[in-house]
Amino acid sequence: MFARVLPSLFTVGNLFLGIMAILLAMNTHWEYAAIMVIIGMLLDGLDGKVARMLNTQSEFGRELDSLSDVITFGVAPAIIMYVSVLNGFGAQGWFITAIFPICGALRLARFNVQTGPKGYFIGLPITAAGGILATMALYDKYVGNHYIMVIGMLFLSYLMVSQIKYPAFKKMKTPKAFLWISAIFVVAIAIAAIFYPAELPLVIFVPLAFYALYGLKKSITKKRENKNEEPIED
Repeated sequence: MFARVLPSLFTVGNLFLGIMAILLAMNTHWEYAAIMVIIGMLLDGLDGKVARMLNTQSEFGRELDSLSDVITFGVAPAIIMYVSVLNGFGAQGWFITAIFPICGALRLARFNVQTGPKGYFIGLPITAAGGILATMALYDKYVGNHYIMVIGMLFLSYLMVSQIKYPAFKKMKTPKAFLWISAIFVVAIAIAAIFYPAELPLVIFVPLAFYALYGLKKSITKKRENKNEEPIED
């Protein structure tokens, strides 16, 4: 019985952290809000893998996962960005804030009804996009230009609904010890968050940003190669 509900517990935990991230952001604790999203990413990665390992996949779990992802990686990062960067933009800030979770919801809806190429996602996964946005917001004090942050947010929104292919690490085969290793890793992240709440989100941003840019670079390279391979008409 416990094995059947274990994946859903991870999903509910992910949703809980998304709600906590929103509340923390509204109280201007942006670093801790971003950490909630980061830990939510880890739980989101666990629920599907655990379900496959225990052979307990279900339509209920899939729908619950999508609904949780909209909150944790769509709404929560957008609120973090609004409170830290966009609150001075007036009605324009509201509109820009809304675009991100809307694109995230469209991305999830497409994922649920369309099967992409084996081993790949079509469009930047909302999990990665939300993690990038939540941690990117903390760079505002270093960038010093709100418009650069807005462009970055809109660009992430576009990547989610684009046709760009991204590696699907979620679907990779994992060893039997994965569950214990993952649990240790989650605890390690939680401890790092306690001792380094300001630095951890800034560090996590880097590999996530590389992932987003990697898919874009591969897509541009492939288009150039296809263009060069086109036959020249006489």
